[in-house]
Amino acid sequence: MAKRDYYEVLGVERGASEAELKKAYRRLAMKHHPDRNPDDKASEDLFKDANEAYEVLSDASKRAAYDQYGHAGVDPSMGGAGGAGFGGANFSDIFGDVFSDFFGGAGGRGGQRGGAQRGSDLRYTLELDLEEAVRGTTVNIRVPTLVNCKVCEGSGAKKGTSPVTCTTCGGIGQVRMQQGFFSVQQTCPRCHGSGKMITDPCGSCHGHGRVEEHKTLSVKVPPGVDTGDRIRLSGEGEAGAMGGPAGDLYVVVNVREHAIFQRDGKHLYCEVPISFADAALGGELEVPTLDGRVKLKIPEGTQTGKLFRLRGKGVAPVRGGGAGDLMCRVAVETPVSLDRRQRELLEEFRRTLQGDTRHSPKASGWFEGVKRFFGDV
Repeated sequence: MAKRDYYEVLGVERGASEAELKKAYRRLAMKHHPDRNPDDKASEDLFKDANEAYEVLSDASKRAAYDQYGHAGVDPSMGGAGGAGFGGANFSDIFGDVFSDFFGGAGGRGGQRGGAQRGSDLRYTLELDLEEAVRGTTVNIRVPTLVNCKVCEGSGAKKGTSPVTCTTCGGIGQVRMQQGFFSVQQTCPRCHGSGKMITDPCGSCHGHGRVEEHKTLSVKVPPGVDTGDRIRLSGEGEAGAMGGPAGDLYVVVNVREHAIFQRDGKHLYCEVPISFADAALGGELEVPTLDGRVKLKIPEGTQTGKLFRLRGKGVAPVRGGGAGDLMCRVAVETPVSLDRRQRELLEEFRRTLQGDTRHSPKASGWFEGVKRFFGDV
């Protein structure tokens, strides 16, 4: 019986890429695998056809011969480049994916034999005041972590004894598993890949080799840090299993909200309330900075929202560069709880302003805009 075209078997075009061939083959292998279709001769034949087609088309030289001469170019009985089957191509990358789906991750690549393993990294959130973040500080933190058991020195075995070779895997750390046509390896379920097992566990750590402790560390915070910055303490994470190196501790900075200042990068912002009289007549105010009070001159006619810049009164960034600025935003306060005399003075003042738009530049422009808007409507 004439063989089907290999491209037709895989369901791809003749110009299909290597990735497309792999994807098509994997789909067919999953669908027609004998373990998923027991006693189904048709599926078994389709599975073999897909293997044969992929073995040829995944090999550049065989594919070229097949494209030029058809099946005769790859049939050894006709002098071709070699028979189809498992001998000529490397299927490990394909079957690794297939086995992962069949056996829940214990695929052809197999688990790595266990042994010394690096400990996990830890994260600690450090709350700082704005002043501490800007100037830098040194703080002590208390961190829960896993450390090597002092009784068994991290081995997990009772003092005076040692772990023995695993009887399930013979010390290899992996066991072989037969699934239909294929034999695959997976991590030993008893020793979890270490190749060793503990018959007489340590009474302190119960065979784990590590115990939980709290340790106090001194953290030096550099000036200029901001929320989200990380400080790495090498080797201060969890102790490694089976004598492996410890992980790292990452201290993540979170700067608390400040009662006066808001930070935006290297600049600081604050709102400065001023009286109606100071805004109209001008004056001089004391405003706070992180370095103390400074004088701020308010010109007459200052409006709400006016920004005054104090250069160099912001934050020097942790990664270098000049200090930012302090932006003072003016907020004119409306007088409240007026007595009789104050009301009389304000009434008299209001009468002097009536009809004179020179004193209200924003209001006159706003009303003109309103008129134009309703005129257009």
